[in-house]
Amino acid sequence: MAPNNHQNFDPEQIAYEDNHIIIINKKVGQLVQGDKTGDLSLLDHIKSYIKTRNQKSGNVFLGLVHRIDRPTSGLVIYAKTSKALSRLTVMVKDREIKKVYWALVEKADLAPSATLVHYLQKNEKTNKSVVFPRPTSGAKEARLHYTKLMDLDNYSLLEIELFTGRHHQIRAQLSKTGVPIKGDLKYGASRSNPDGGISLHARALEFTHPVNKTTISVTGALPNEVLWNVVKAQKKLSQ
Repeated sequence: MAPNNHQNFDPEQIAYEDNHIIIINKKVGQLVQGDKTGDLSLLDHIKSYIKTRNQKSGNVFLGLVHRIDRPTSGLVIYAKTSKALSRLTVMVKDREIKKVYWALVEKADLAPSATLVHYLQKNEKTNKSVVFPRPTSGAKEARLHYTKLMDLDNYSLLEIELFTGRHHQIRAQLSKTGVPIKGDLKYGASRSNPDGGISLHARALEFTHPVNKTTISVTGALPNEVLWNVVKAQKKLSQ
C-alpha cells in the first residue's frame, strides 16, 4: 500500500470544474472514497476544500461517479449536484463515458495493437480477479483494446480503451496476456514501485456533459515519476 503522505489533496489536482462536475487527477495512494481502512478519501478532502473555498455554511454535496484503484493514478469524476450524479451514473452504466488509460508494462513480444476478451471472476477473499479464456459460470465478460505507443529499455507504454468496467480489469487482462503492469505485484510484476503504486494512469475522459450537453474532454497530467518523466520527454509532452 502507498504511504500516507500521498493522501493530502492539492487543488492543482483539479483537471476540470464547473457548477455540476469536478474532475480530479488522482495521485497514487489516494482513495477515491472511504473504505474499511478508515483513511481520509479524496471525497472528504474535496468536500472540505469546496466548503472553505466557497465559504459555504451548510453541507457540500459531492458524489463519486466512478472508481479507480488506490494504487493507480489519473482522472476520476465527482458530481457536485444530485442531477449530475444521477445522469452520470446512468452514463457510466450505459458505457457512454470514454475512458483511456496509459500503462507501463513489462516488455514482451506483444502485438502492436489488439482487442482482449476474457472472463473475470472476483475473488472476495484475495481482492483479486481470476481470468478465464472462455465463458465460465460466475465470470463476466471483460473487453479492452490496447495500442503500443512506444518501447523503453525494459518496459512498453500501452494506451488502453475500456469497453467494460470489471474489477481490476486492465491489471488482470494484461497480466493474463503476459505483460503485467510495472509495480503490480498482485498480478505478477517482478518488483514493486518505490511509491507502492502501479504504473497505470487514467489518462483521458470524454463524455457529454450531463446538464448542458457540451462535449467534455479532459487529459490528466502524468505523475512526476522517473519512468513517466522519460515518457513525457520522449513523446515531447507538456503534461
